[in-house]
Amino acid sequence: MYSFHNRLALLWVASTSIVLAQSSEVSIESPKPPPVVGHILTPFHLEKRKVAPATLSNTPRLESLVRAGNLYLSVQDVIALVLENNLDIAVQRYSPFLAREVLRRSEGGGFLRSVDTPIAAGPTSVSTAGVSVNANGLAGGAGLGSGGGIVSQIGPVPPNLDPSLYASFSTGHLTTPLTNESFDQTSVLTNSYRQYIFQYAQQFITGTSAQFTFYDYRSLLNSAVPLFNPSITGFVDLQISQNLLQGFNIGVNNRDIRIAKNNMKVSNLQLKLQVATTVSAALNLYWDLVSFVDAVRIKEQALATSQKLYDDDRKMVKIGSLPAVEVTRAAAQVSVGKQDLLFAQTNVQQQEIVLKNALSRNAMANTWLDDVHIVPLNPIEVPKTDELKPLPELIPEAMANRVEIQQSQVNIDSQKIAIRGSRNGLLPTLQAFLELTNNGLSGPVNPIYNGQSGAPDLYFAGGTGNALGQIFRRDFPNYSAGVSLTIPFRNRAAQADYVTDQLQLRQAELRFQRVANQVTVDVKTALIGLQQARARYETAVDTRKLGEQSLKDEQNRFQHGVSSVTLVIQAQRDLANDEDAEVQAMANYTHAKIAFDMAMGRTLEVNNISMQEAVAGHVGRESLIPDDKKQELPK
Repeated sequence: MYSFHNRLALLWVASTSIVLAQSSEVSIESPKPPPVVGHILTPFHLEKRKVAPATLSNTPRLESLVRAGNLYLSVQDVIALVLENNLDIAVQRYSPFLAREVLRRSEGGGFLRSVDTPIAAGPTSVSTAGVSVNANGLAGGAGLGSGGGIVSQIGPVPPNLDPSLYASFSTGHLTTPLTNESFDQTSVLTNSYRQYIFQYAQQFITGTSAQFTFYDYRSLLNSAVPLFNPSITGFVDLQISQNLLQGFNIGVNNRDIRIAKNNMKVSNLQLKLQVATTVSAALNLYWDLVSFVDAVRIKEQALATSQKLYDDDRKMVKIGSLPAVEVTRAAAQVSVGKQDLLFAQTNVQQQEIVLKNALSRNAMANTWLDDVHIVPLNPIEVPKTDELKPLPELIPEAMANRVEIQQSQVNIDSQKIAIRGSRNGLLPTLQAFLELTNNGLSGPVNPIYNGQSGAPDLYFAGGTGNALGQIFRRDFPNYSAGVSLTIPFRNRAAQADYVTDQLQLRQAELRFQRVANQVTVDVKTALIGLQQARARYETAVDTRKLGEQSLKDEQNRFQHGVSSVTLVIQAQRDLANDEDAEVQAMANYTHAKIAFDMAMGRTLEVNNISMQEAVAGHVGRESLIPDDKKQELPK
């Protein structure tokens, strides 16, 4: 049911891979080769690619938003600063590059390496009551991407697809004492030699191996026995072998490459999940800060009301229209109001620290940031209605959008690919081989030849050119071919590996079903949470309005002498609590909406986040400070 979305996911991965090459955050550079030697060695890829140092400084956007000691933040600026400066995203941004290098390694025949980067859950507010980014914890990435294609090396060893060139030169002088001088006509036999060996070896994805060898040997003896002295011998040898059972399958031999490509998909999905998780956490921080600022405003108003009541009571006591004990009660309320205001201000200060750390890459180094106060520009707005689709339509949409579903599907595919290798490992090893050798012999006639071996054949008289001519004319060829068979008895290790991979595949299928079930639970719980958050908000609004009316009525009664200070104070407390409850209900609604977007896989879409910008670590949109804030620039 997800085949169409899978194609879209593949297109997204491909487009993200293209952007990776243009990323300013992470780059891998190949140095320019030297003028002569470097160009000669370039085909052998001997250059050392270098990774650029990590960026530890913030983008200019953060400092550009500061005006007269205040950091003015809108929701879009929070998102932009998170994409540019957040360290959790910056760390995860390296994952696609790591996966690409593992693919590069597997394309050369190397084993897979585990380079997974776990998802960081992101910062939390100083007060997290009622706050939940994702109820099931999947956004934390606890193992969803890990193991996603990092499969142990089981089955036939993949061929080494990088060719090798071997060159050897040696020279020497050998001295051998002899007890019989009649044969070599010397008591000390000396041999001055030099040797060249050149060899090129290559393995292929089909399970074929080829090796080409050129050998040249020159020997100069102080003996009268050899017909040719110095003698030059050499050969050209070609060896070809082919797996016919184990290792005879392209799908088996390239399985690590295919798994590595799957790992690249997983790493791109991991980055996407990290962006959604971190942005959601930052938005929760922002809206909590907004609610904390509103709480300070409410506490200030409550304190001002209590202070006015206290001042009025003192005047009334002086003229004798009110008992002195009522002043004490009003003073106590002022003290409580000051304490509540202090707690609210403390929450704002602590929340600013957490939010600034989430938006800054080097908060410890930027001491100026400690003295900056955040001024949120966007108030919490609860829409009149939530346009929600029926639940039967929401679940398929979440299944198509959630990164966890896509990761699980890729993991299952990787496990199936791995099984092909372990199944092929059950087969015997059957290899066919072919070897072709051309030999050559040459050299000048020995000037001290004693004639013991007859007259020399002048066909062999000559130098290295004559020997090479014999080799390439194939005057003295050797041929050999055959097969070799190895049958392991019982083969318990391979059988256990094959069954183990099947069991792990079944586990992966069950994990996919578990994730699918959890996505369904997420959508249902998030939908209920959003509906309840709206209901609580509407109730809180009604309660606050009733509290305002109650306080107004109680104040009127008190002015007409039919009420008491105690009742007025109680009405003030009730209204302050009602206003706090309304602000908290608004904050809880924003958290519920963020959690619902996460459950539906809509976080990036709802917040207009471009993965190209997230990968690059740079947001093209400029931040705009409102005109009334620009006037606060210091002169």
